[in-house]
Amino acid sequence: MTAEEKSSGGIGKLYQLVSALACFLLGAIALYSSGVALVEPKFHRAAGFALALVVGITASRSRREAIGRVSGPKATFHLVLDFVMLVAGLWAIWSFYSVQTQMETALYDVTLADAWPAIAGLIVFLELCRRLWGWGLFAVGAFGVLYLLFGQDLPGIMAHTGFSLKEVAEALWYNTNKGVFGSITNIVLSTVFIFIIFGVLLEGTGAGDTLLKFAFLATRRTRGGPAHAAILASSMFGTMSGSTVANIVGTGTFTIPMIKKRGFSPTFAAGIEATASSGGQIMPPIMGAAALVMADLTGVGYLNIIVAALFPALFYYFSLFAAVTVEARRQGIEVQVMSVDDQITKVDLINSVLFLGPILTIIGSLVAGFSTSAAGFYAVVVLLVLSVINPTVRSDPLRIWRSFLKGSQSGATLLIAIAAIGILVGSLDSTGLGLKLANVIATVRGESLFSALLVAMVGALVLGMGMPTLPAYLIIILVMGPAIQQLGVSMLTAHMFVFYYGVASSLTPPVAIAAYAAAPIAQANPLMTAFMSFRLGMAKFIIPFVFAFYPTILIIEDFSLLPFLWIVARTCFCIWLFSSALSAYDRRKLSIPEIVARFVVAFTMLAPDPVVHIPAILAGFSLIAWDVRAAGKLPQKAEASS
Repeated sequence: MTAEEKSSGGIGKLYQLVSALACFLLGAIALYSSGVALVEPKFHRAAGFALALVVGITASRSRREAIGRVSGPKATFHLVLDFVMLVAGLWAIWSFYSVQTQMETALYDVTLADAWPAIAGLIVFLELCRRLWGWGLFAVGAFGVLYLLFGQDLPGIMAHTGFSLKEVAEALWYNTNKGVFGSITNIVLSTVFIFIIFGVLLEGTGAGDTLLKFAFLATRRTRGGPAHAAILASSMFGTMSGSTVANIVGTGTFTIPMIKKRGFSPTFAAGIEATASSGGQIMPPIMGAAALVMADLTGVGYLNIIVAALFPALFYYFSLFAAVTVEARRQGIEVQVMSVDDQITKVDLINSVLFLGPILTIIGSLVAGFSTSAAGFYAVVVLLVLSVINPTVRSDPLRIWRSFLKGSQSGATLLIAIAAIGILVGSLDSTGLGLKLANVIATVRGESLFSALLVAMVGALVLGMGMPTLPAYLIIILVMGPAIQQLGVSMLTAHMFVFYYGVASSLTPPVAIAAYAAAPIAQANPLMTAFMSFRLGMAKFIIPFVFAFYPTILIIEDFSLLPFLWIVARTCFCIWLFSSALSAYDRRKLSIPEIVARFVVAFTMLAPDPVVHIPAILAGFSLIAWDVRAAGKLPQKAEASS
């Protein structure tokens, strides 16, 4: 071994040691803040990003080495660059903490001297985002900075009054409501982080392996198998956590590898997990914080809210089941016979306590009135106590430690992505671009209910892009809610409509936070995962229109049994046609005319007028019959050709 290789190895060990220490501190802070006592907000955010900076730099170095060993002058350059980024990043974070401290004790205005560390911090975190998440998310954050600096020269509504360097620093860095250290960062640190650790610990203690077997057993007679199991698991976990990202890391760490093992592509595996997990917030009974806020704003009881949300959520998950079935057919994935390794053993039954215990703990904690983060903390404690029943853990106790560090590292890399998203949100909020777009759209909506709803959908997606569900829901309902209600839609229906698109914004490229959380687990491209999630979750964009025109689906409004059953049947048929058209496959590959026909028929059968939707239903059955008949001829053709 040469002296250069020894030096490189020594530096590598130093990187690993520092990263492990940073991960431990991040995890310790997450445990303390969720289960013991709250951490002072500005310190919590500053410490979180400082530790994430260390972990991110180390992770980017590991990725460089995975691609190929870097040696010579290039290695020296990367080492110097990493050191400069670390110093500049810590300088910027310390400046944030110092300025926030002065703002709390006296009237303080951000100065030009404060702007320079802020700009340095933005550059450092955007570069880290590029290294860890690729050019797509980097471009999103870079757009936010450049738009603030030069947007005053743009034409039309894109123009703003202009921002000085100090104002850019104040909007994107020295702000605890928006920007890098804004509300999204607070949500991740205070609530999501503990569930990231919980999800990885589930895998490390062996609970994931056992749950895989049970999931495979439950779905063994379906083509989709583990993909269908992922949908079920995500719907159950998501309704408890109320967080899309926490849902993804809580279930995706063991469902995504299983989906890939079944034969699905990494992009599809990550996409189906992202779409299933995003639906957790619309699945009763918990539905996250937005349901509680909706109950207050509408004056409708919380119980009525969750009853109204039930069937729209079931439609959404039915659409995912349909998408998986169609995709399995398209890829030629058949039902698989259980192997000996998939059989449920006595050890598996004992190990099932490892996931049943923590999940019941989460449910019990939420029912008892504890916060979501506290529920995650108690679940981690219960999981650690129960982990000793697994013989594998007893023989290798350090796997708990490794899983804990791995969970903290996943949370740290997520924080890097959140920095870029926070920059975009801060830019849109500071310039008022989102509200300007919504107001312009509202003036051209016309007097048609469909056009008004279409406008509200676009506005919700624009305003919700990169934002948590609750803020997105509140902004769009305040801007467009009254206009929708003026056209005859009830208050609850208007709120539910906007709420759905606030959730759907987590799947909308380019800021598809759900996809960016699922992609690294599947080792898939984040941007391609975002587009796959968008396609798989397209039904979420249709369902709100259904209950807007047919409020009987919400049960508590204008409920009548026969109309209810009729629209349920039509919606299910529509979803199947729509899903197969998106995949260009049913029992065989669909031609372009068939795809177009299915789209047209699917939308037409939801028309209120029976003169329109009944012929559409008949046409839909004809398309299905034609597909079955054509698919039946394929084997005969194959035999003839042979």
